[in-house]
Parts: sequence; C-alpha cells; structure tokens
Amino acid sequence: MKQLKEINRAQKNNMYSLVLMSFMLGIVIVAQAYFIVEIVDRVFLQDTSFSAVIPYLGGLLLVLAARSLVTYVNGRTGVKMAAKVKGDFRKKLLSKYKRNPVQASLKGQSGEKVSIMMDAVDEIDSYFSKYYPQMIQTTIVPILILIAVFSQNWVSGLIMLITAPFIPIFMIIIGKSTQKKSEEQLEKLAAFSGRFLDILQGLTTLKLFGRAKEQRDAIKQSSLDYRDATMTVLKIAFVSSLMLEFISMLSIGLIALEVGLRLVIYEQLSFFTAFFVLILAPEFYNSLKELGSAFHAGRGSMGAAKKVIEELEMTEQPVQWGERRLEINSPPTIKLENVSFSYSEGKFALNNINLEIPPHSEVALVGRSGSGKSTLLNVISGIVSPTEGRISVQNQSLFDYKEKDWFDHISYISQNPYLFSGTIEENIAIGGRGITTIEEIQQAAKKAGINEMIKSLEEGFDTMVGEGGRGLSGGEKQRVALARAFLKKPTIILFDEPTVGLDLQTERILQQSIKELGKSATIITVAHRLHTIKNADKILFLEDGKLLAAGTHKELLASVREYEQMVTVQQGGETG
Repeated sequence: MKQLKEINRAQKNNMYSLVLMSFMLGIVIVAQAYFIVEIVDRVFLQDTSFSAVIPYLGGLLLVLAARSLVTYVNGRTGVKMAAKVKGDFRKKLLSKYKRNPVQASLKGQSGEKVSIMMDAVDEIDSYFSKYYPQMIQTTIVPILILIAVFSQNWVSGLIMLITAPFIPIFMIIIGKSTQKKSEEQLEKLAAFSGRFLDILQGLTTLKLFGRAKEQRDAIKQSSLDYRDATMTVLKIAFVSSLMLEFISMLSIGLIALEVGLRLVIYEQLSFFTAFFVLILAPEFYNSLKELGSAFHAGRGSMGAAKKVIEELEMTEQPVQWGERRLEINSPPTIKLENVSFSYSEGKFALNNINLEIPPHSEVALVGRSGSGKSTLLNVISGIVSPTEGRISVQNQSLFDYKEKDWFDHISYISQNPYLFSGTIEENIAIGGRGITTIEEIQQAAKKAGINEMIKSLEEGFDTMVGEGGRGLSGGEKQRVALARAFLKKPTIILFDEPTVGLDLQTERILQQSIKELGKSATIITVAHRLHTIKNADKILFLEDGKLLAAGTHKELLASVREYEQMVTVQQGGETG
C-alpha cells in the first residue's frame, strides 16, 4: 500500500537498522551451520579429541548468542516502528475530530469511530512489527545462504533457486484474498461496535417501545457476522500455513535426495559439504516461510490501514479563524452570500443560501424535518464553516475575526442543552465571559424564571445535578441555558426549537425570557409553533437545503403554497 510504504521510508533510521540486522543474521546463520558441521565432522569422522573442538564450541556459543541478540534487536525495531505509526495515526484521527467535532460527530456512529481509532489502528501493528522487518530479512538472508550453498554445491543452489519462487507466488495468491477478507472483518467489527453503542445509549427508549428484543437479536446477528468473518480469515491463515509447510518440506526433500545420491552413491560430495547444505536448506526455506506467515498478517494490516486512511481523507471543511478583533456593543448585520454546506461529498445540506439578517431582528427558520434548519444555525454560529460561499459580519468575513471574540457575542440554546455534573451555580456560570459573582448568577436565574425553583431546593444554587442534567426536567434545563445567556449578555442568540416538548406554562416563561433577551440582541430561532413564527420580523422557509422564500408570515401565506400547507397542517385547517 502506497501510504504505508511512504511511512516506512520516513523512518530511515529504523529501516537502516533492520537492513544491518538482517545482514548480520544471514552471516551468523551461515557461521552457525559452519561451526556445527565442523564440530560433527571433526568429532565423528576425524576422531579429533574433545579439547581440539573446544574453540569451535566457543565459536558456536558466540554465534548462537549473536543470533539471539540480532533477532531481539530486529523484533524490537519493528515494535518501535509499529508503536510510532499507531501513535501518529491516532493523533491524526484525534486532530481531525478535534478540528471540527460537530461535523465529525454527525458522520457515522460513535462506536464505529472508536472502533477505527482503537481496533483498526491496532490491526496496523502487524505490518510494521512483523511483515516489514520480515520482508527486509527475507530479501537479504536467503541471498547470503544461497551464496554459501553455491560455494559448496551448485546443484543444491540451483534447486533452491527453482523452488523458492513457488512460495512468494502462493503468498500473492493467498494475500489478495486475505486482504479482502480482512477488510470485510473490520467492516463487520465497526458495524458491530457502532450498533452496540447506539443501542446501549437508547436502551430505555427501546424498552419503553417494546423493541429491546428485536435489537438484542440485531446485536446477536451482528456479533455472529463478525465471528464468521474472523473464522474465514483464520481459515485462510491455516490453509496458507499448511501449503507453505508443504512447499518447503517438498523442496528440502528434493535437496536431501540430491545430496544423498551424490554423497553415498556417486561419491561426488564430501560429508562436510553435504551436511553444510542440509543444515542451511531448512534455514533458507524457513526464512521464506516466515515471510509467508508475516505476509498474511501484513495483508490484514493493509485492509485496516485502508480503513483508517479513508477516515482521515474523508473531506471535512475545517473552521479556520483569523486574528482580527471584533469590537461591537450592539447586534451586527449578518450576511450570507452563496453559502453552501455539505456533510459529505455531493450531498448538500445547504445549497446557495443568500440572506441578510439586520440588527435587533427576530428571524424564524421554518421548514420540514431535514430541510437544513439546524445546519443553517450551525453555519451562522461558526461551529462549522461553509463548503462554499461567505458569511460576513459588519461587512467583514466572519472567519477573519478571532474565534473567542465571535463566541463572546453569541449564545446557542438547543432543544436539549447540555448540563455538566456539578452544582446549578457552576452550570449557569459557564455562560459568563469571565469571573462572575453569585449575585450576577442569581440575577440571571431570575430573568430566566428559574430563581424561585432553585431557592426552593434544600441546597439552592449549590444543588448538584447529574451528568447531562439528570435530576432536572426538560423545561428546567432550558431555563438554566437561558440563565447562561442572560449572564453572558450576547448580541446574537440562536435557538434550536427550544420549546419543543414543553408544557404551555413553561413555554410561556421561556417566551418571556426570549423576548427580554431580544431587547439587546438579534434572535434567530428554528421554530415550529405558529405563535413563534407569526411574531418573527422575518421568516426563512427552507426546503431541501435551499432558501425557498423569505418574508413575514402574511407575505409567505399569500405567496408560498408549501408554507401555507405547512401552517394549515399544524393548525388543523386554521391559517391564522
């Protein structure tokens, strides 16, 4: 795989170390064979005394120790390469998700992303710790063995040359299938991880709707699919190992037959030569065979690397902020010129939006589900940057300003605002631009209509709430979010359907608070309820990511049939 080869070339020091260790390994293998043959020849055939072979025994021990050391350093170098590459891949993935966390979270399931970052990256290990070191070793060691064998018996060397290519040819055939099956295995694992986490997070909902058993069966099936994919990969690995053993044993048998005939019958070889060749032949094929085993692991790693690299190369428009200061004391004019946004290539969530939002206006975004309302809020807020077009604030590109300066002037309140594990006071204080006093927090809570409720609690503002706001109702969480906005005193406030699912009393309190905030800010709201829509200064009607029409409630009723139908459906026939 091209990218993995480029990574290898970038680690020059480790690569040179692997080459050096491979040369040394080839030399010590030949030296080991020499000392073994020399000792056996002198002791059993030449009747040499034990004291005379002690230097050869010492040499053999040194060679064995050197072989162990070289093998250790070779393996250690591969592990270091793998650790560095895995660390780099994980840093790149984290950096990608960190650059645009909202956009990253909208693509795919959380469990699938975790699976890629953990499991797929771990699968790459084998390429660098096993396959690549073994590939360098197999490129060098067999050549050194061949040179040694040819120097003693050219016929055996010729047999090795003829039979050796069968192993890499077989590896290529098996390798293609291995990579394909490994990719399928990783896809099954990613699907299983994503589905498992997704179902686990929504377990309460599934229980309440009586769908838990169906999803349990879905998890079971996903798990079985992953098991079957894994067993298929293992089956290929076992068959591969069997065939490599068969080829190497057959080749060694041919060499043993040739050496035996020439030694015993034709008496063309000495015992030293025959024994030397027979010791080196298994080493020669063992090196090729180990490459075959490592090749299987390497092809599996290539499948994992492909998945990781595809994730890294998935196009996402990063938000890049400038250094210009944004110094305003009142709501600015916001313009969108030919703004388009896409979560994935060719699939636009917003397409060619042109609009102007004047200061102190109240703008309502309406349209069917999936029309692009929340996406437009994300783009206006600067959480994501447009794929095309320009957003300008005070006739200057939004992204020319400092990120902090812009976010100091906006508040974004979603359908389900997030509350952190901590006290109510701490959760409201998040909205402040700096150090805030308890009096300021209490005043913000009062304006948000939640002060009395907090005071009625035993510990008041020191009352602990659970992660995600556990312990508070939906309306109470919304009012805490509004208190944050009052504390921040923004000039632009974005609401993403803040009153959906709330009772009428809570909704009235929220509407009053929103009206109070609107005295000093521009309000942009994703709205569904008619009274919210009717009171807006400007209504933006979105359809399939396009701005179909803009105007007041009466203007849209008179000129846009789709808008009239939407209002009629909501009010059961009353257009108001």
